[in-house]
Amino acid sequence: MAAAEAGSESVRVEVEQGVALVTLNRPEQRNALTYEAYGRLEAAFRRAATDPEIRCLVVTGADPAFCSGDDVREIMAGPKPVTPSPRELEPTPAAMAALACDKPIIAAVNGAAVGWGMELALFADIRLASERAKFAELFVKRGLVCDVGGFYRLPAIVGAAKAAELLFTGDVIDAAEALRIGLVSEVTPHEALLPRARAIAGRIAANPPLAVQALKAGLRRATYGDAEDIGRYAIGEIRRLMKTKDHAEGVASFLEKRPPVFTGQ
Repeated sequence: MAAAEAGSESVRVEVEQGVALVTLNRPEQRNALTYEAYGRLEAAFRRAATDPEIRCLVVTGADPAFCSGDDVREIMAGPKPVTPSPRELEPTPAAMAALACDKPIIAAVNGAAVGWGMELALFADIRLASERAKFAELFVKRGLVCDVGGFYRLPAIVGAAKAAELLFTGDVIDAAEALRIGLVSEVTPHEALLPRARAIAGRIAANPPLAVQALKAGLRRATYGDAEDIGRYAIGEIRRLMKTKDHAEGVASFLEKRPPVFTGQ
């Protein structure tokens, strides 16, 4: 039986036959993340980690996008405290909740996955892409660094040199290129993406959950480094760079739809 998560419309959670479908649901804003949406994502991953009825997650976005990253007007252009609170200096809670979740996560990338949207895709164990998908670590274009996903997961997935290229340039790549470099394991016709993700999730959910969780833990140990340490580095650099003129110019040029002029200040 399906059960929907009560509350905000920005993130929907539906659980059916052991699979939690987590859908970012701000399609008119291309599923850009507000503070509230970040909180809903964190809650979804934490719920999955403790709910025995959930054996696998599928994360996707309401068409036409997967996730376009932060809502620039609320998160980047909004007022910033002079002295961040202790929580604001901790690694991004939604990111750490995703990385700590011991249930397999499948990202069904149905459109643009850029900025923190790409980070969200990187937190998944399996990434499937629609032919319409696009990926970009756009943080450098806003005078910032990536979050923990770009540092912690991307080099292990695509190799250090390709990760450096994507992070340093902020270039957008399409689904075919994402498949070629190993960022995604499969590209499907758009209409087939979610059924395909559900089918794989269903096969995972049918397996013994303790064994699946042990496999995920083993893969994490074998493949990645210390997420907590990298997460603290990332958030510290993000907070530092948010005070720079280049960050202000990156945000202003985006909102004003003009090329940025960066000065190294």
